Amino acid sequence: MLNRRFLLQTSALLAVPAIARAQTGTQTNSWAAQYPELVFAIIPSENASGVMDRWAPFTSYMSRKLGTKVTLRVANDYAAVIEGQRSGNIHIASYGPSSFARALMTGAKIEAFAIETNLDGTKGYYSVFYVKKDSPYQKVEDLKGKNLGLVDPNSTSGNNVPRFALNKMNIKPEEFFNRVVYTGSHENAIIALNQGTVDMAANWWNDEQESNLLRMARKNMVKADDFRIIFKSDQIVNSPMAYLTDLPADLRSAIRTAVLAMPTEDKQGFDHLYDGKSGPWQPVDNAAYKPIIELNSFVDSLRRRG
Repeated sequence: MLNRRFLLQTSALLAVPAIARAQTGTQTNSWAAQYPELVFAIIPSENASGVMDRWAPFTSYMSRKLGTKVTLRVANDYAAVIEGQRSGNIHIASYGPSSFARALMTGAKIEAFAIETNLDGTKGYYSVFYVKKDSPYQKVEDLKGKNLGLVDPNSTSGNNVPRFALNKMNIKPEEFFNRVVYTGSHENAIIALNQGTVDMAANWWNDEQESNLLRMARKNMVKADDFRIIFKSDQIVNSPMAYLTDLPADLRSAIRTAVLAMPTEDKQGFDHLYDGKSGPWQPVDNAAYKPIIELNSFVDSLRRRG
C-alpha cells in the first residue's frame, strides 16, 4: 500500500520575494537588533571537519547578504538538529527528508523553503545497500546472520527507506541479521563496511555521477571500486532547508531570497558545497514531505510491532 507513496512528488512552488534590503554594514531591518546572530545547522553526513569546510562559504555568504552573523553549528546526530529547531535555538537547518518530517511530527514550527536539485534538474535520490565488491553476496537475502550497517534512526536513506524495503522482503532486521549497527553518519557506514564491522551498509546515491561513496573517494577515504550496490530503492524526494516559522516575515523573506540566489551570486561557494555535483536550490514547501511523514509513521509502526 505504501510501496511508492514516499516517492518524489511535485509540490507547489513558493514565490521568490524581492531581494531584502539588509546588506553588510547597512542593516535597516526591524529584526536586526533582535537577531544579531542566526544559527544554522546541518544533519551529520560526514565528519565534523568536513562539514565545517563544506559549509563555511555558505555561512560567510549568508552573513554578507543578511548583514548579521550566521554561525554554523555542527550537530552530533540528527536528533540534535530536530530538537534545536523544536526549541527555537537553531534558526535555519539543512535536513534529510525523514529528519525534516520527524521535526514536523514532533511539533517543530518550521517551514521548508529550498530543496536540493540534481544536475539534470530532478529533485530526488535513492537509498542503496552496498557490499564489498569481492564479497559473495548478490542479494539482500544472502546476508542472513550477517551484520547490517544503518546510519541514524532519523535518516531517510540510511534507516527509514531501508527498513521499509526490508519489510517488503519480509525481513525483520533485528531477527534476520546478526547485528544492526547505527554508525551515526553516511561516511561512518561506508567505513564500517570497509573495515568489516558490517557486511552490508545503507547509504545515499543520486546517480552514477554522485553519491556519498564518490564524495568519500574524492577525499581519498576509500576506493569507490571496492564496493557494489545490491539494492536500490524507488526515488525519494530530495533534502530541504527549513527555517523557524516564528522568525519575522521580512527575515524569512531575506533568508529565502539569499539562499535561492547563492548558486548564481556565489557560484564558487555553492559549487564547494556539493563538489560541483548539484543543481541550484529551488523553492519548496512542507507539502512535498507529506509522503515522508507517512513513511516515518509506517516505520514507527514496524518498531511497535517488534
